[in-house]
Amino acid sequence: MLEEIAIENLGVIEAARVPLADGLTVITGETGAGKTMVLTGLGLLMGGKADAGAVRPGAASAAVEGRVRVAGRPEVARRVDEAGGEVDDDGTVVVLRTVAAGGRSRAHLGGRSVPQGVLAEIADELVTVHGQADQLRLRTPAKQRDALDTFAGTAHLGRLESYRAAWAERAGLQAEIDDLTARTAERAREAELLRLGLAEVERVDPQPGEDTELAALVARLGNAESLRLAAQQAHDAVAGDDVETEGSAVDAVERARRALEQAAGDDPALGGHATRLAEVGYLLADVATELASYVDGLQADPAGLETAHGRIAELNALTRSYGESIDDVLAWASDAGLRLLDLDDGGERLASMRERTAELDAQLGEEAARLTRGRAEAAEVLAASVTDELAGLAMRGARLVVDVAPAAEPGPWGADQVTFLLEPHPGAPARPLGKGASGGELSRVMLAVEVALATARADAADADHDGATGGAGRGPLPTFVFDEVDAGVGGKAAVEVGRRLATLARRTQVVVVTHLAQVAAFGDAHLVVTKTRPGDDGGADGEADGGVTVTGVRQVTDADRVRELARMLSGQDESATARQHAVELLESSTVGR
Repeated sequence: MLEEIAIENLGVIEAARVPLADGLTVITGETGAGKTMVLTGLGLLMGGKADAGAVRPGAASAAVEGRVRVAGRPEVARRVDEAGGEVDDDGTVVVLRTVAAGGRSRAHLGGRSVPQGVLAEIADELVTVHGQADQLRLRTPAKQRDALDTFAGTAHLGRLESYRAAWAERAGLQAEIDDLTARTAERAREAELLRLGLAEVERVDPQPGEDTELAALVARLGNAESLRLAAQQAHDAVAGDDVETEGSAVDAVERARRALEQAAGDDPALGGHATRLAEVGYLLADVATELASYVDGLQADPAGLETAHGRIAELNALTRSYGESIDDVLAWASDAGLRLLDLDDGGERLASMRERTAELDAQLGEEAARLTRGRAEAAEVLAASVTDELAGLAMRGARLVVDVAPAAEPGPWGADQVTFLLEPHPGAPARPLGKGASGGELSRVMLAVEVALATARADAADADHDGATGGAGRGPLPTFVFDEVDAGVGGKAAVEVGRRLATLARRTQVVVVTHLAQVAAFGDAHLVVTKTRPGDDGGADGEADGGVTVTGVRQVTDADRVRELARMLSGQDESATARQHAVELLESSTVGR
């Protein structure tokens, strides 16, 4: 439940603290005083769209802070924790929303900055707003169907979710089937190209790294004579025609070694150099041997060179089509093989998907039939409940008809079209809501529907609390906010509106913005939105405030409450007759409850 709301610089409200008690809280005030701004502030707290135009003129930003009790609502507490916020020890959480005059808004939950959408998520569990816009909303068949589904209860909603999941799967499969069918020729062409490419690769049979090895071979065979001459010259320089040749590197090293060995007797340090020269001589001898072997093995091979060039040409044909190197070609072949398997499997997959769609069609038919039965049963109960409410709202003889008929074609909601119709008096034809009913009648019908829906959820919540299953409840009831849904209602009907809201408030917190004293008299707490115009106090305050109207919120009790009800009744809060009537209203509302 909502414990309090603090508002700063929102519309005409400079600063106001709105305490919200258990039971029924009524909010009243003169037209234009700013009652709507209280609900605007609540909307911001609950993740509503921010409007920079709502910031009080001259202020840099507007702020709305609320304290919400989440004890007994583990899902809400868990979402607060996931967002990084903290729930206080008393089971409450602070929600803050600021709106800059430049248009940017910020949201905080439990002391942590969060996206606006997080507030909207928890609002779905905490608050349900019923206003004149909701009355218009309930005129559409789709919203009427949603209302009936909600009234039908948790078990019905569970069946609806199951139906929607099956419908979504069926739609996804049909999209795939349509895609496969439309692309049959394209897939066949792609498969044929892949087969041709794979056949070419298989015929050439390239080996990993073969193109690199062939390039080296061609370079060697194509330059055999120059390579032989270079190797021979190197061999002659190292070893000469004979190892004893005066000019060979081997001979020079050997002479140096011997000279050092002869002198090593006088200086042992030269012996180490002699040993190292001996090692050099061994290395030169090895190089000479290998160069001689290289020269002997290097033969011109025109046939081998031609073969290598031919193989390179084959490999180049592959790399031009399938990659920059043979390794790329082999990788393409691997991927192409897998893709070809997928393409060839299209027929089997198509058959499998068509088989699954047939299964889903049968499932959807069964579930749609169950939904229809559930809606038909709920329609009778809802129609009877609303009709009873209408009798108490000065529309005795009027009857709500909830028609459940086959839809033109099934959809994700099922196979039904739901229509709310009003029979204004016995014998009159039932007509869709909004057609043929006056504004006052429409308001009362809509209020009756809203109260019936809320009462059904309250009853189900009580059943859940007692250990029962099913029903329309889904955990604790939210706070219900009614925004002048009593518009166009007066007299005895207005008293009945107040009585019904008070009855609902026994189950959960209810907040009502009203202009009717008959409704306000039923409140457990009464808040008045007042405004002070520039110059009301001699002009000084108006000038200090820049000539901007200031709105405040105060709770009224006892004599102050009587005066407010008198003002609502006659426009004259000092009228003795109006005050007497106000006292009677308060007394009768207490007795009536």
